[in-house]
Amino acid sequence: MKAMIKSLMAAQENEFKKITPTLMEIKQTNSNIESSISFLAAQNEELKLKVDKLERENKKDKEYITLLEEKLEDMQRENRKTNIEIKNVPKTTKETNEDLINMVLSLSKTINCNLSKTDLRDVYRVKGRKEGINNTPIIVETSSTMLKTAFLAKCKTFNIKNKEKLRVKHMGLTGNDDTPIYVSEQLTPKAARLFFIARELTKSKAYRFCWTGYGRVYIRKTENSPVILIKNELQVQSLMQKD
Repeated sequence: MKAMIKSLMAAQENEFKKITPTLMEIKQTNSNIESSISFLAAQNEELKLKVDKLERENKKDKEYITLLEEKLEDMQRENRKTNIEIKNVPKTTKETNEDLINMVLSLSKTINCNLSKTDLRDVYRVKGRKEGINNTPIIVETSSTMLKTAFLAKCKTFNIKNKEKLRVKHMGLTGNDDTPIYVSEQLTPKAARLFFIARELTKSKAYRFCWTGYGRVYIRKTENSPVILIKNELQVQSLMQKD
């Protein structure tokens, strides 16, 4: 019996000796895995810190870009503050700057504003992006913001009081004389885009009024509602969803 036990113990000891190297290898492998996990965790933390840093820098860059865009918008608005834009006027054959000036002066007489040449710093037609377009806007640079505002007010009054709105013939042109014309202040590209999408609010009847003033876009629900200044497209989208 004792001999059998000794034999079994010897056999177990031999088996243990055989598996000891394997256990050591497993232990070493586990140790290597733990080291790798620690290394990857450290790398992950370092990468996370870098990503956080990049996100903070990206946020600052976006804020700076927004600031620059606002400054550019202010500069463009300032450059246009005395300007009037007349749309849908057909271009005449061999049209000259003098022709454009006379058109504006004729329009001013129609609306009882009576401008003179000295009130105009410049009058020019915007160049078309595509060939064949002959009714690009006419830009009128007046001598003051007050004069521009008065001119626009007279145009609005004329259209309200007269069943026949302002047309090409009111600029002293013959041919296509019943073609309607549209007079407004010259907006920056951004403001023009905001005005375009803001008018969708009035089409949906959620807001009754949409207008521009000194280069900015405003809306209003009713005559007694507070005036809302439109600053960006996201604001318009939010208002559309709200109403």
